[in-house]
Amino acid sequence: MRFGSVCSGVEAASIAWQPLGWKAQFFSEIDKFPSAVLNHHYPDVPNYGDMTKFKEWNAETIDLLVGGTPCQSFSIAGLRKGMEDPRGNLSLTYIAMADRFKPKWVVWENVPGVLSSNKGRDFGTFISALGEIGYGFSWRILDAQYFGVPQRRRRLFVVGHLGNWKRAAEVLFEPESLSGHPAPSREASEVSSRVFPCLTRGGPGSLREEEGYVIEVCGGIRHLTPIECERLQGFPDNYTQIPWRNKASEDCPIGPRYKAMGNSMAVPVMRWIGERIHKKNNQ
Repeated sequence: MRFGSVCSGVEAASIAWQPLGWKAQFFSEIDKFPSAVLNHHYPDVPNYGDMTKFKEWNAETIDLLVGGTPCQSFSIAGLRKGMEDPRGNLSLTYIAMADRFKPKWVVWENVPGVLSSNKGRDFGTFISALGEIGYGFSWRILDAQYFGVPQRRRRLFVVGHLGNWKRAAEVLFEPESLSGHPAPSREASEVSSRVFPCLTRGGPGSLREEEGYVIEVCGGIRHLTPIECERLQGFPDNYTQIPWRNKASEDCPIGPRYKAMGNSMAVPVMRWIGERIHKKNNQ
């Protein structure tokens, strides 16, 4: 599978789908630090930058388009301007890109607040436009804590398949759910057994430093380290510790690393979606 990624961030999709043998054809990221991370890890993949200029790109054919367009205009914490906000309009740019490249699959991520933005009309506009260009689709809210990372992170995922809504629905839902019988929920023991190592304890009520890292404590509050934030999102350790602004990787500032992880998708959720799409392609 060849995929194109927009609003790429530091590429949770590429990390998630690499074991499947999928190949990124292009990225689209404008922020400087995430762009530097992409260039560090994927020097052979072009980063076209501003997604609104996609008609000027010399991009190759793709089988899947993935993106999490900016969520500020759709979040409860935002101003709720929805599609009137230029950031919200990037969602319609995503639709225009899908119409041009016509990939077999599309995967779109956003905050759950998009469902109620502008009384639901914004999301209705998005999925209606997706349908108008030929995609059958399904959507579901998935929480990262049930996919192996120790954080509650609920996000809305839309999966579209060119010409077939059922195949899209089969990616996000179990067959039992599609037949009217809800699938059983995961047991707590199953979830906890898949949790990634993150915080380490040196005894009851205490936290110890990981070897090789200085844990920051401010006003009695123990802050997460960048490596722990990477683990919370399912990334490899020190994935965002790169040479930056003429400084060596060991001197990479932590602020941009925190921001990059905060804006990222959760890798295990993306891996689950990718595995389901992969299975459908092989059926």
